[in-house]
Amino acid sequence: MSDEEHHFESKADAGASKTYPQQAGTIRKNGYIVIKGRPCKVVEVSTSKTGKHGHAKCHFVGIDIFTAKKLEDIVPSSHNCDVPHVNRTDYQLIDISEDGFVSLLTDNGNTKDDLRLPTDDNLLSQIKDGFAEGKDLV
Repeated sequence: MSDEEHHFESKADAGASKTYPQQAGTIRKNGYIVIKGRPCKVVEVSTSKTGKHGHAKCHFVGIDIFTAKKLEDIVPSSHNCDVPHVNRTDYQLIDISEDGFVSLLTDNGNTKDDLRLPTDDNLLSQIKDGFAEGKDLV
C-alpha cells in the first residue's frame, strides 16, 4: 500500500432530472410535455387510429412556457415522452422599489426581494397602475 493520499474530484450533480417519462397516450390537454427540447403546456391533443403499421399516433400542440411559441409533435401513443417538472408559485406584491425591483410576499410569510419588474411595457404598466390603485396583485 502506498502512503499517498488520493483526491477525487466529483464533477457530477445530484442527479435530479428536470423531466420524467410518461406514456404519450396518457398526456392530456392542460398538461405539460417537452417538444423539441422545450417545456410546453399542451393546448391540443388529437389521437389517430392504428394504421397498417400498428401504432396509434398522438398529435400534440403546445405553447412554450417561457417564450409562448407554438410547437407541435407527433408521437406513437405507446411511446414515452419527456414531461417537465413544473412548479407554480404565487406571490403577493408588497412594494415596488425605485431601482426596478419588487418586494413579494411568499405563502409562508417571508419576503422575496430579488425579482426585477418585467421588461414588457404592457405588463409593466398593468403592475404599476394596479399597485398605484391599491389593488392586491398576485
